[in-house]
Amino acid sequence: MKTRLTAESPMNDRRFPWRMYPALIRLAGIIAGALLASAGLELFLMPHGIVVGGVTGLSALFALSTEMRLGLFLFLLNLPLLVSARKNIDASFALFTVCGLLVFSIGTILLHPYPALMGDPLPAALTGGLSLGLGLGLALRFGGALDTAEKAVERFRFRKRKGLSPEGLMLLLNCFILIAAGFHFGFEQAVYSVTAYILAYESVKIPLFGLKLHVLVQIQSAECVEIQIAVDRYLNRRAAYIGNAPDGGIPQVLHYKCHRWETARLKAIVKTCDPDSEIFVRS
Repeated sequence: MKTRLTAESPMNDRRFPWRMYPALIRLAGIIAGALLASAGLELFLMPHGIVVGGVTGLSALFALSTEMRLGLFLFLLNLPLLVSARKNIDASFALFTVCGLLVFSIGTILLHPYPALMGDPLPAALTGGLSLGLGLGLALRFGGALDTAEKAVERFRFRKRKGLSPEGLMLLLNCFILIAAGFHFGFEQAVYSVTAYILAYESVKIPLFGLKLHVLVQIQSAECVEIQIAVDRYLNRRAAYIGNAPDGGIPQVLHYKCHRWETARLKAIVKTCDPDSEIFVRS
């Protein structure tokens, strides 16, 4: 005879649906992101031949070149990359990613017959890039992914252990996609594609980090004085020192508060001064 669960029963013994709520919330967030991203692609970007980066951009390039459905390429190109990186990702992340990719692919197929919502390509590039970026970021925020290019690049970088960083490899891949789109569709379309790509890249961060425009960057280096001079010269930013060397000499840690868009340039300046430095970014 089964024991009847009451309000006094131990929490671990209860079998109520509340245990499923976190998974359902994650799934709902990923589905919402997939629908938002598919709307950005099919209702704004694809009708004007605008291509972004990553596997999404590669899929769009193939779809526009072959006149096949975008959703087919989205699923067929992302799934092998996800399988190849299975050893480096969590099982729940893989499961939610597959669900997101299914919704993403089906969403683009269902929205394909509808006409573009904007006739001018520039507003379409801005709106579509924003919608796509928010959708991708929303899926990442809830523990999934709609574009597996970054995971594939991280796996490739892990196996090689030398050469470009994952960020450099992603930039190289995206440049290749955008250049190929420019050769295929013309210079004007390439400008719209770059515009949409930049806006999508930046809007991915909104669901992840919110609308905070400034970040705190901590730098650990033995060349703090040289870094301070370079950052002051090129970014006009003053640092706050914390911590000292064991002998009481040159400080070893710098703190900078800078705009989020300046972070990449700040990292480049620091690495130029000291390639062995360690950089930590906090929102």
